[in-house]
Amino acid sequence: MGKHVVVGSGQVGSHLAAKLVTQGHEVVVVTRSGRGPDGTVKVAADIADRARLTEIARGADVLYNCVNPQYHRWLTDWPPMAVSFLAAAESSGAVLVILGNLYPYGPVSVPMTEDLPLASTTPKMRVRAKMWTDALASHRAGRIRVTEVRGSDYFGPGATDQSYLGERFLAPLRAGRTIPIVWPADIPRSWTYLPDVADALITAGGDERAWGRPWHVPTGAPLTFRQLGEKMAALLGRPAPRMMQMPWPLLRAAGLFSPFIGELKHTRYQFVAPYVLDSSAFERTFGVAPTPIEAALKATLDA
Repeated sequence: MGKHVVVGSGQVGSHLAAKLVTQGHEVVVVTRSGRGPDGTVKVAADIADRARLTEIARGADVLYNCVNPQYHRWLTDWPPMAVSFLAAAESSGAVLVILGNLYPYGPVSVPMTEDLPLASTTPKMRVRAKMWTDALASHRAGRIRVTEVRGSDYFGPGATDQSYLGERFLAPLRAGRTIPIVWPADIPRSWTYLPDVADALITAGGDERAWGRPWHVPTGAPLTFRQLGEKMAALLGRPAPRMMQMPWPLLRAAGLFSPFIGELKHTRYQFVAPYVLDSSAFERTFGVAPTPIEAALKATLDA
């Protein structure tokens, strides 16, 4: 068993830390608040403090970047934290596993594979692309060992209120009310189950075949909001739910007052055309498959 340092204890970091604990590892969870799951060593720290993160990572086998600054703060918050992670990984010798996303690909018209160029021109998405290219350059120079794990929109037990399949979707579904949705109900897209994300991170950190390249989390076939609502309603023994899409002009107006809503204009392209992730490379290489959708949705409803 080894020492694993999980930085961030949100919807992914908490799943990851809990799984590592059950596997018998020493798990250190680093957050600003010093909070974390039971069974872990909880440390409060400023992640942008290179010296502090390097100290915490000393003796670690794997260092996981599961941090998620607020989207409107990516340009200011990510660069110093990314530098801190690289310094800590180089000093400690720990494998650096970065929790990435699909944003750097930009608009696409084909299923996304890991060899697509990071072609987004949006500044915030370029920040994420630079984080990976800088880390990969350090790997190729022999200074660190690194991999990045990317998923689509998350759902599952412990999903935050920013998840499109979180309580804002589930509460009216359970109550038999109309579900308000931000995006069109019938556009297929990929959805990534949170426990599968944690499993992929653990695999990537412990298997040298994963190092030096990005991977997509095992993710099931694309489904629309309507299809997901119908599947969950069936599990609850209810009729198919009604859905109401919020008008885009109204959302744009609301974005003038809410930084979070205001950022939706940068990701709208992901929801007005099919948005599909191809995870076959990870599944083939490591012999795993995504959790079946019915089991994943049942666990989401039961949480």
